[in-house]
Amino acid sequence: MSLRSQRRLAAEILKVGVNRVWIDPDRIEEVESAITREEIRKLIHEGAIRALKKKGISRARARIIHEKKKKGLRRGPGSRSGTRKARLPRKRMWMMRIRALRRRLRELKSRRLIAEGAYRRLYIMAKSGAFKSIAEMERYIDAHNLWRRR
Repeated sequence: MSLRSQRRLAAEILKVGVNRVWIDPDRIEEVESAITREEIRKLIHEGAIRALKKKGISRARARIIHEKKKKGLRRGPGSRSGTRKARLPRKRMWMMRIRALRRRLRELKSRRLIAEGAYRRLYIMAKSGAFKSIAEMERYIDAHNLWRRR
């Protein structure tokens, strides 16, 4: 009851691998008696023999991980490769910080909370890297009484 030759012929006709040939278990006797290509073709046409679908790789897990990453998860120390400076270069960090400081300084000047002279002095200090953040700059303004008097 070996169906090796029938399976091989069917694989050639269907242009698939031998392992992807499906033979109907109810019609095994019919398939066993088929020995020519023509008979195999007839059985394929009738549906006694057919090619199985290719097995793919599921993307379900990848989608779940992508959703989690969109939420900001999976960013812990175990997921990181590369130093802090490689993940966010020094230059980009500087650009983000200086732009935030200059934006805040412009706002303070336009709302007339600091004088033009103080603005200029703070601008140059920011450029020299004196402040790490907006909060630090505002603490400096408080400490040195640079707020405009009303």
